[in-house]
Amino acid sequence: MSNNIEPPVLLSRLMTFVFASAIIVLVVMIITLGKMFPLHRTQVFFLTTLPKTNTEIQITNFTPTEENIEDYKKAFIKEYIKARNEIIPNASVMQRKWSNAKDGIVNSWSTPEVYAQMQKTSMWISYMTEPPDFEFTCPVEFTGVVPRTDDTYAVSFRYFCTNNANTGGQAPEKNSTIVLRKDYTITVKVDLENKTMQWADRLNNPLGIRISEYKIESENGDPLDFK
Repeated sequence: MSNNIEPPVLLSRLMTFVFASAIIVLVVMIITLGKMFPLHRTQVFFLTTLPKTNTEIQITNFTPTEENIEDYKKAFIKEYIKARNEIIPNASVMQRKWSNAKDGIVNSWSTPEVYAQMQKTSMWISYMTEPPDFEFTCPVEFTGVVPRTDDTYAVSFRYFCTNNANTGGQAPEKNSTIVLRKDYTITVKVDLENKTMQWADRLNNPLGIRISEYKIESENGDPLDFK
């Protein structure tokens, strides 16, 4: 009796092996795509720069642990305080930042009630109706972000403004009006239960956080109502 395998049987075994391999590859691809799609999971990264003389940056993966979420909330609160209070010498940029449009930074990061509170301040009214024709600068210097409860934080910062008038090309320092530095403490509450977010927020607010409470604790009043 001959022990030779007939060509059809050999071909059948080869096709079975190829088919089984294709099935395994297909299953692996389906599992991989299942983990990737739908792309609704948030992936946050913190970028920390090295000294200014070096252009390299360090990218740190942000995993959703309790400690990282706390760090992210504090970082977001600082960015919100800056977006709301910091003034730069560019009226068009300020109008876009404070705009009541959906892509306005303060508006998209605030609940409607908190944003309506900002709209009553003298500086918001000024910039959104008749922007000043001089270079106005108000930086924010943070001195602390302290948690009060799980979602409420007391933010302390120093605030001062300079008015760089344009008078005949003289040196800016000779024309600057410096407002005395004032210390502010503001209590904010973050809302992590937001169910919808704007498409633009996928980059600057991937967790969809909103500020749902904004209370002035310092005696100086709202920084945007200074005189």
